[in-house]
Amino acid sequence: MSNKLLFVLLAIVLLASAGASLIQTSGGVVQVHDFKLPTQNGQWLVADLFKPRSATAESPSPLVVVVPGFQRSKEALSNIAIELARRGIVVISIDPYAQGGSSASMSRRAATTEGYGMFAVVEYAAGTPNLNYVDKARIGATGHSAGGNAAIRGASYFGKEAQQSGEPSKLHSVFVSGYVLTLTDEVLRDVRSNVGMSYAYYDEGAYRNELKNADMRHAPEALRLVNSARTGGEVMLDEITPGRYYGNVKERNLRVVYNERILHPFQPYILEATANQIEYFEKAFAIDSGLSSRDQIWYWKELLSLISLVAAIVLLVPMGQVLLRIPVFDSLVHPLPPALPRPQGRGKALFWVLFAVAALIACFSYIPMSELSQKLFVAASTREQTWFFPQRMNNAVMMWAVLNGLVGFLMFWLSFRFHGKRNGVVAEMWGARIGASELCRTAALALTLFALYFLLLFTIYYVFHVDYRFLFMGVRIFRPVELVLLVMYAPFFFLFFLSNSLRVNGALRTAGQAEWKSMLIAGIGNSLGLLLIVVVQYVTFAMTGTVYWTDGWLYINLLFAVVPMMFVLPYFNRYFFRLTGRIYLGPMVTCLVFIMILLTNTVVYLPL
Repeated sequence: MSNKLLFVLLAIVLLASAGASLIQTSGGVVQVHDFKLPTQNGQWLVADLFKPRSATAESPSPLVVVVPGFQRSKEALSNIAIELARRGIVVISIDPYAQGGSSASMSRRAATTEGYGMFAVVEYAAGTPNLNYVDKARIGATGHSAGGNAAIRGASYFGKEAQQSGEPSKLHSVFVSGYVLTLTDEVLRDVRSNVGMSYAYYDEGAYRNELKNADMRHAPEALRLVNSARTGGEVMLDEITPGRYYGNVKERNLRVVYNERILHPFQPYILEATANQIEYFEKAFAIDSGLSSRDQIWYWKELLSLISLVAAIVLLVPMGQVLLRIPVFDSLVHPLPPALPRPQGRGKALFWVLFAVAALIACFSYIPMSELSQKLFVAASTREQTWFFPQRMNNAVMMWAVLNGLVGFLMFWLSFRFHGKRNGVVAEMWGARIGASELCRTAALALTLFALYFLLLFTIYYVFHVDYRFLFMGVRIFRPVELVLLVMYAPFFFLFFLSNSLRVNGALRTAGQAEWKSMLIAGIGNSLGLLLIVVVQYVTFAMTGTVYWTDGWLYINLLFAVVPMMFVLPYFNRYFFRLTGRIYLGPMVTCLVFIMILLTNTVVYLPL
């Protein structure tokens, strides 16, 4: 059965990836390649080039540089790249500095001073003869969140340059999504580009805006943007109409403001917001593609990539089952220990009390651990290049994981000491007994599964130029240096993963309870604390208009990707426990795979 499941899942991954690639290339109409661009100070950028076949030297097309936001890579905004490219626009989607495959930056304010690398791409595109299929008079940029800041900063930067040279700005048009903090007079006065702007009506960061809300009709930031282009005796506006165009394309003072009713992290992934960008660039570049702005296909790629994501991670289990049959690993298979007696009376009450306490500790420790990480890992927290735990956001998650892993061990011991030991529970039921030799072979098997999992991903990426992802949650290929980071971070995270496996298999596996119910309780218990944080954050937001955690709201947004991982983790720990009769293979495999996923999806300030 495991062989059949293995091949079925492998086929699903390959077919879904091929389908995602077909969508990404618009059925072969668009060529997609990645490239690496050397930039200033020894830095470099990694980017994807979306080239429509219609873009030629004889008929050059406009170019748009896509800049993802904080914690995002070039694949995260492939939706807008796909839709613009299928309408005849060349697109370069970059990995921002310190994210994805790009290097760190010598600047600690890379989005502001370098456009996350976008400035260098625009300079290159405007000056090189290599991109002879690009219309150098129609170069644009778009970005979301910190990428939006990069876009408007680019308009200001190239606007200053244009004033000095007497030539038009190299940036013909920009679109700013999810960021208004730099729509100030100081920045806007030098802009010599058409500007579109989009801001989520339910943006969690709106408490920082001048009116403390996200309604753009009277927002000073939006009014300054539109009024910055008013010429002659035109009356300054005190209210704008979202979706209405102001100004003139040829004079490069076109302005439009959108205000979609969505949350900040999900803004780029709705049809309305994507349609708004399509309409803006078609108008700015005077393009008539013949396609409606609502004629979009990008979400099919997201669906197919999600199928690949799920199938590939499930693939670890039958792959492990097959490897456990070969002689070097077959001795790792042991009979399942007997399940624990089902708790009754006081034992049952103690179980649910500890369940609730663990969830509450997980909930209330997250933000304090995030704050503590900023004090312990100062260099990463201040965006300095460092080899000492260089991932600002992962440092926070790691601190939380260490604390809650230790709490998990403590609660397991308390439960055994004051109840289990007196009610028939013995250590042999936990599946924790293991010798040094067997532990080493278990680690070797985990490393083999890790290598095979990512070997498949690298093969998929090489053949189809897609990875496994859904919206902003993705499994990316990694650079060799990130293996060093894995060695650095994994031992600390392993405390949590091993603690979880012990609790899932040594405390939550009770006699007479259905397996599905046992794993569901484990999944809920493992993710409930973090889920409560999200609930508190957004219930407060819905009731008051301001999120509960303001300064730490980016750490809360990170949980949209972490909570699903926490929910499925116990399932893998249980399945690998059933394969080996021991608690170790599951946390070893999941720690290696899940932590590498985290490492490749967050900022990293490694020295150049």
